Amino acid sequence: MEFLRLKWLLPLLLLSSLYGAENLSWHASGKGGAVVAENPRAVAAGIELLEKGGNAVDAAVATMLVASIMDYGMFCIGAEVPFMIFDTKKKEVKTLCGLGGAPLNQDSIKWYYQHAIPEQGGIKAVPVPGAVGLFFDALSAYGTMDFSSVVAPALRVLDGGGKDWYGALAVTFRKLVDAERDGDGTRIQNLQRARARFYTGDIADELVAYYQKAGGFLTKADLAAHRTLIEEPVMVEYRGYEVYKCGPWTQGPFLCQTLQILEGFDLRKMGHLSADYIHVLVEALKLALADRDFYYGDPRHVDVPMKQLLSQPYGDLRRGLIDIKKASLKVRPGNPVAMKALADTPGKYRPGPGGTTTCVVADKWGNFVSATPSGNNPYNVCAALGVAHGNRLRSLNTTPGHPNRIEAGKRPRITLTPTLVLKDGLPLMAISVAGGDLQDQTTLNCLLNVIEFGMDPKEAVSCARFSTRHHENSFNPDRKREIYGLGHVTLQDTIREPTVRNLSERGHRVVEAAGAIAAPVMLLIDRESNLLHAAGDPRAGRHAAVLQPVK
Repeated sequence: MEFLRLKWLLPLLLLSSLYGAENLSWHASGKGGAVVAENPRAVAAGIELLEKGGNAVDAAVATMLVASIMDYGMFCIGAEVPFMIFDTKKKEVKTLCGLGGAPLNQDSIKWYYQHAIPEQGGIKAVPVPGAVGLFFDALSAYGTMDFSSVVAPALRVLDGGGKDWYGALAVTFRKLVDAERDGDGTRIQNLQRARARFYTGDIADELVAYYQKAGGFLTKADLAAHRTLIEEPVMVEYRGYEVYKCGPWTQGPFLCQTLQILEGFDLRKMGHLSADYIHVLVEALKLALADRDFYYGDPRHVDVPMKQLLSQPYGDLRRGLIDIKKASLKVRPGNPVAMKALADTPGKYRPGPGGTTTCVVADKWGNFVSATPSGNNPYNVCAALGVAHGNRLRSLNTTPGHPNRIEAGKRPRITLTPTLVLKDGLPLMAISVAGGDLQDQTTLNCLLNVIEFGMDPKEAVSCARFSTRHHENSFNPDRKREIYGLGHVTLQDTIREPTVRNLSERGHRVVEAAGAIAAPVMLLIDRESNLLHAAGDPRAGRHAAVLQPVK
């Protein structure tokens, strides 16, 4: 047992000796590749794969596999991962949807409308597991290594012992490795053979037996039908930067909408964290969040007017609703199709929590990955396999006509929202944030810290932030979509007291927070020096490392 513990500790000890405790703690700069995530063992796994010649995708999958163990409670192997990549060979950004949908059976869907989606989770709130498919499909489409290589760090952690489910999950991982090794095809064919064992083979049989025994609705047909969709991202230009997000099956596009509204303000002149700056950003966020809650849903089931929502003329219309002297206490979706600043129907609101971790990776070839792995507690665990599931179906609802209402096979509109930023067609930044409905609000804080105020990632993720709860709760399936907490703004308690007082006088309902407001990680490449700068908020326990560090 001591030998096994030493075996999985070696990569972490090697990483610490090579890069130093300071760099490993939360920030690093250097060349050759970088990884930023939550747990240091997850960072070590990604660095190990980069050292062995793997690319950013290989390293990201290795990082997330370890995160499914070490960040358990924030992410688990049977949960979900939205994933973005800048592919340096094709010079393009793509998104991969590692998110499963609701059951396909219509009788199961009727049950939800008759009894409600379980608000506190449970087996009936489990969607099809998406993370495992994402891992295999990302490796197939963009990686260079086999599954046995990228899962090796995770297996060392599991073999070292720990939680009671470690042994069973190690057996499951080795079944996938065996399926890959038993294949006599190409790397991709063997990867897909292993994937099939999870979604259509004996592992799928074990999962379905668990679902049935626990009272869930998922069937083998649901597992077999699951696909990792590779999709076009949404994008807006802001101050000459290209900001890319996943589509409206996430909340991501509302960041783009917010930037379109902010384009018409001189934020730099207002001053960082001034009362005017915070006021304008919060008011813009309220407008974009109202549209998120009014229009966003799985675009395979809902006609989301994304082109109009992201158009600059619509952003200009929405900007005109901001009163520089007064906070709005209304929820105000617009009508982008008719190009009207306000819709005929008012929006509603209810906030809530989440459970998520983070992962950004860059390699020496210029590939960038941003992913936001997540899995909401309480978990539903198939003990025979060690596979834990979240309860993401509670991000759907049963409200008639709502774009995010539950339907057969529908993906919930999730808060998970990685970000890639390009400049002159090349990747500049990768950002990932944990924090439920706060994720893109924190991304906006960090992004503008860089673009408007010239901060490096270390400064951008660690300085004071703010957020609003003036939006619908993405975790409460209640069909009533009630409103409360209007005008709520959370400020880091280090923001100056005169600013806090000024915002209160404008009508903001201010509370102060001592800890981190969400949990960001960031990578940025300096094109002149070719240095990678990596950082994660130390208040949120994030860690970073690079292959070739510089002080």
